[in-house]
Amino acid sequence: MSGEGTAGARNRCPDVMRDSRFVDFVRHYNGDRDYFECHELMEELWLEEGRHPLLQGLLQAAVGLYHWSNGNRSGAVKLMQQSRRKLEGYPERVAGLDLDDLRECLDRSLKALLEQPESAPFEPFELIIVDPDLAELTDRQV
Repeated sequence: MSGEGTAGARNRCPDVMRDSRFVDFVRHYNGDRDYFECHELMEELWLEEGRHPLLQGLLQAAVGLYHWSNGNRSGAVKLMQQSRRKLEGYPERVAGLDLDDLRECLDRSLKALLEQPESAPFEPFELIIVDPDLAELTDRQV
């Protein structure tokens, strides 16, 4: 993928929905909200998949929530902005997830954090699962 750029990578999204690390990433993200564990799982997969921007965007969303939950609002803004840029231009639904909803959640979170940089209360959001197989693997409903 070297030299391909983000636009080219969007055209060949990795098939990761059944990878146990991706499933566990979604499970932790939506379930126990262990964003640090999300980072660990997704970073390994991201590296294995040639540093795909979609996976990096998902990883950055989780790390942004991790920072916000720990009171590091400036770190949350930085990671969420990076995530938002990485996820721009992807279709509404990719890898079994509703990326439109994720982008909207990132936008709302960024708005809150930028309007109240010192006091925005932590507001986690879930990844909306739109694929029945992924939902079953993560023990969620579509």
